[in-house]
Amino acid sequence: MSERTSAAGLPRGGPGEQGSFGAQLQAFRRRAGLSQEAAAARAGISTRALRDIERGRVRRPQARTLQRLAETLGLTGAELVDLLAATRTGPPRAAARPRLLILGPLSLRRGQSPIPVTSPMLRRLLGLLALKHPEPSTQQEITDTLWPSGPPSSHQSLIHTYVSQVRRLLEPDEPQTVPSLTVARTPTGYLLQAPRNQIDLGHFDELLAQAERLHRAGEPEAAYEALTQALTWWRGPVLADADPVLRQHPAAVVANERRVKAVLLHADTALLLRRPEETVPLLWDMVNTEPLHEGMHARLILTLASCGEQAAALNVFNRLRDRLDEELGIEPSTEVRAAHLRVLRQQLPLAQRPGRPAAAERPAPTTGPLPAQLPARAGSYVGRRRQMRELDALVAPHPALRSHVVAVVGAPGVGKTALAKHWAHARREHFEDGQLFVDLRGHSPLPTLRPGDVLAQFLRALGAPPDQLPADEDEAAALYRTLLADKQMLIVLDNARDAEQVRPLIPGAQGCAVVITSRSRLAGLVASDGARQLVLDVLDPEEGHQLLAATIGESRAAADEEAARRLVRLCGGLPLAIRIAGANLLARNVAIADYCAELAGDDMLSRLHIEGDRRSTVRAAFELSYRALPAAAQRMFRLLSLTPGPDLTVDGAAALADSTSAESASLLVTLTDAHLVRERAAGRFGLHDLLRTYARELVSREEAHAGRQRLFDWYLYHTDAAARLLYPAESAARPSAASGPSAALVFSDHGQASEWLDNERENLAGAVLQASGAGFTAVAWRLAESLHSYFMVGMYTGDCLKVATASLFAAVADGELRAQAAAQLRRAECHWVLANNAQALDLFRSALELARQAGWQEGQALALRRIAAARQENGTMRPACDHRSQARELTGRDSGAGAVADAVPKVGLTC
Repeated sequence: MSERTSAAGLPRGGPGEQGSFGAQLQAFRRRAGLSQEAAAARAGISTRALRDIERGRVRRPQARTLQRLAETLGLTGAELVDLLAATRTGPPRAAARPRLLILGPLSLRRGQSPIPVTSPMLRRLLGLLALKHPEPSTQQEITDTLWPSGPPSSHQSLIHTYVSQVRRLLEPDEPQTVPSLTVARTPTGYLLQAPRNQIDLGHFDELLAQAERLHRAGEPEAAYEALTQALTWWRGPVLADADPVLRQHPAAVVANERRVKAVLLHADTALLLRRPEETVPLLWDMVNTEPLHEGMHARLILTLASCGEQAAALNVFNRLRDRLDEELGIEPSTEVRAAHLRVLRQQLPLAQRPGRPAAAERPAPTTGPLPAQLPARAGSYVGRRRQMRELDALVAPHPALRSHVVAVVGAPGVGKTALAKHWAHARREHFEDGQLFVDLRGHSPLPTLRPGDVLAQFLRALGAPPDQLPADEDEAAALYRTLLADKQMLIVLDNARDAEQVRPLIPGAQGCAVVITSRSRLAGLVASDGARQLVLDVLDPEEGHQLLAATIGESRAAADEEAARRLVRLCGGLPLAIRIAGANLLARNVAIADYCAELAGDDMLSRLHIEGDRRSTVRAAFELSYRALPAAAQRMFRLLSLTPGPDLTVDGAAALADSTSAESASLLVTLTDAHLVRERAAGRFGLHDLLRTYARELVSREEAHAGRQRLFDWYLYHTDAAARLLYPAESAARPSAASGPSAALVFSDHGQASEWLDNERENLAGAVLQASGAGFTAVAWRLAESLHSYFMVGMYTGDCLKVATASLFAAVADGELRAQAAAQLRRAECHWVLANNAQALDLFRSALELARQAGWQEGQALALRRIAAARQENGTMRPACDHRSQARELTGRDSGAGAVADAVPKVGLTC
């Protein structure tokens, strides 16, 4: 049997081989894009007859039936000949192909004949290899499985013996044309080599994956058939007759979980197709196997009630409730309670009965105007050309290049809805059957819309009679997909909360396109549903200027272009902020420069609002996203506003929040998913300027003080460690030198320390300035001392001067004379490097006086030596010699000027 044929599955009668005829016919039908119901109706046969043919129950259909099916499916003459040949030849011979069964008691078969495996050791080894397939089993796993109580000394030799015996068991009786099962050696252990369909677990997994794909594609009938075939392979729990070490193996646990998943999907699909009676026996079996699985019980309650057995359904609920209370002390879950309530309210998808119209035979939708629900687009729209081209993939002429779902994601106020509406209006001619639009209110002061409510709204728009709308959400989704099956329609799902909210609203029709906007990243849609993600960022300066000009008028923006560009910068390129600022300029008739001055003051966000319109405020847009966050993520968002630089690492955020790195990483992912934080570079996270302003409004004084203290201490600890590793001599001579951290405990080598300083340079400089202004004076001047050598060696003179000046103010506030002297020396060194010699000389004199007051001889000597050098450069040699002499006296050495220069510590002053 070919791989393709075997993947099609088995008849309901149990594990066996299916003929290739049914699989070929099913493949031709799917190629034609027809469901079983549609194909059967067009061929003039019953759906059950076609189902039986595809399952292999009917080996040789009548020639007249075949001719009708061939015409319906558009088969060529050659394809019809092949199909007829398949009915004559029947299934391929499988007598010599072994099949290994582990979904229940272990069984090895060749065709229909069992192969005895009586040795307990061989059963353990074979079970483990099949369970791990297609991954290898390690030597240690095999040892632990064969000897749970501990291996004998000869276990290695015994393993080789058992493997050889298993290989002999798997050897075919006669030469094979297809690969047979065997055991191969790997670097770490042994691997069972076999096609996946020769092991029942692999075959089940293939069918389950096929069913899930069909379910997502909106083909519930085909998905149900695949699930039914998949579940026939289960004869009990995995390796039901094996030792506990195998039954409780992680791979066995995961396989049993996949069975539960398949049963749940099978039950859901049976309810959708109104065939609940077919899944009831399976659910009864599973609730006995999983007595506390609430999802399984919820579906059993619904299926029993849908078959007319309400009393039995209510009894299942009562027994589960009592058991949960007795054994766990908890109430039934929301899912179980909802199923119970649906039974009481008779809101059930009833089983199909003779004489009752099938779902496909419901009254056709009423005719009416085509849906045209797009809201008005903005009066002016600029930029976003690249994003418009990406959205054009939804209408690409070549099917292979065409996308069907695009998720436009980004921060609040970035213009996601505006882009979606603009593109939808510009491309509406591509969707001749109309456009559907809904605000899902994922981030809104109003309650979030449930998928069922949206489906009802869409179904009415598509012409479904209001009094015949399905009460069940799954049924409504199926009808929605049916009505859109042959249409070319655009669906815009605006302001989505998450992937689960929009999944039922995505049709399976290839002619439909879906545009979703969300503040969440909707990664689940990309991973599981094939959606394409379009991340929207703020406008670049030129686009921002164009948007402002389009709002206030080209001539007004051109009259004061510098102020207009400054206003765009103040708005951070955020389209919402730019539009609000432009509206205020028009309403108040104020000069752009004056308005910029207002925004640059305190309470900027309060000024970015439009009088009388509560929705048109930047703060309101941010607040909706903030309130949707968990409490821990809200706290991290607030604390990130305290960062002194543009971004922060995971470890830095952990220090700021007093959390572990793992907790910090998780919270940053949450904030990034909500587009409240941006990952500017790999592993570095920061806030947009306006979001930083908003977050700073939320943080309390006590929270801010504690967070800054933790972050500044973290910066000082790491900077001091890096300085001790890279500049040991200067670090030892600093006025604040004390028992600092061991560099080896913080950084592995010089390269790592240097790289950390390079990456954090902007943050560290900002930390000194912020610490000095916020009252963390000791941290400010100590951090400045640790940074000085790095700044001067790297020629970051501008940063060095700013940091030295801030540290001087901090030292003055602390009353630390030595720190003041050191700061003044560093300021003088910076001016000397910048060739401001006169100012440098004045600062060296000031530093000398401060060092004398502090009794700091090394600082005095260095100041005198620097003054001497300045005097010598000016040509005043006598004063220069006097200053050098004073320096030698302070250092206690008289070996000449050069020796003095070497002897005087540089205290972090490298020039």
